[in-house]
Amino acid sequence: MSNNISFNLVLFGLAVFISVSCESKKPTKSKALNDQPKTIEKPVENEDLALLKMRCYACHQVSSKSHDEIIAPPLAAVKRRYLRSFPEREAFINAIVNWTMDPKEKNALMYGAVKKFKVMPYQSFDKSEMSVIAGYIYDNDLEEPEWFEEHEAEMHRGKSEN
Repeated sequence: MSNNISFNLVLFGLAVFISVSCESKKPTKSKALNDQPKTIEKPVENEDLALLKMRCYACHQVSSKSHDEIIAPPLAAVKRRYLRSFPEREAFINAIVNWTMDPKEKNALMYGAVKKFKVMPYQSFDKSEMSVIAGYIYDNDLEEPEWFEEHEAEMHRGKSEN
């Protein structure tokens, strides 16, 4: 019986130790911290924009010095072209997603871009991410390279890229 009591005391002591240990791991705040006003940090940028930059700006960069330095058309050009064929939001998003998920020359809308840069290489994009990105492109003004407006006026004056 003495062994049984000792065993129960050890179990009780262990339970108390665990309970006290768990309580001591709870975060504590000093009075000084509680008295400080709470500030809510704003995100540096929209998550959708961050996704666009992460997935698209490696090729569709806006920091190039001239049209001769780019490897893909600026997204502002892509948006302009796709809006001409797909002015409704859902159709625009579907067209961008379909193109990025399976880019083929026969499905290209930007013939000049395909001629200059070739067909966009296949990327292993996530379809839901591409939908978010396409929605962001449709809903927002996009950054443009400094030379973009001049290039657009020069190359597409009176022309349609259809």
